[in-house]
Amino acid sequence: MSAVFKYVRFIYYLVNADNEEVKMSREPNVIYVGRKPPMNYVLGIITSFSGSNAEEVTLKARGQAITTAVDAVEITRHRFMKDLGISKISLGTEEMPPREGEGGARNVSTIEITLTKEAKPKEEAKKPKKSK
Repeated sequence: MSAVFKYVRFIYYLVNADNEEVKMSREPNVIYVGRKPPMNYVLGIITSFSGSNAEEVTLKARGQAITTAVDAVEITRHRFMKDLGISKISLGTEEMPPREGEGGARNVSTIEITLTKEAKPKEEAKKPKKSK
């Protein structure tokens, strides 16, 4: 018998508290934002940084999911991981084929938000906070 080699695509998944899968991508540091609530993507961001010790994570969204991506980033930065910074924001437009019954192609906005962990200087960590 001859050996048959099968090529398998590696797709990374996160499982949130409701046992729903949050599909990441072939690259472990990219999260595609869709129609789920922002907290699902917040969990994905936190898990990406803590689980794989990644230095940066990129969220990609298009169309109406752009607001969800921005919400997820802001929730993560202000409530859970205060040492996160936004290193890069890329805006763009994709041309989509027309829907049934429509005349021409349509444009859809896209966004890529890259988050990085900011290292705190040692001096700030040692200084006690002054009380008023």
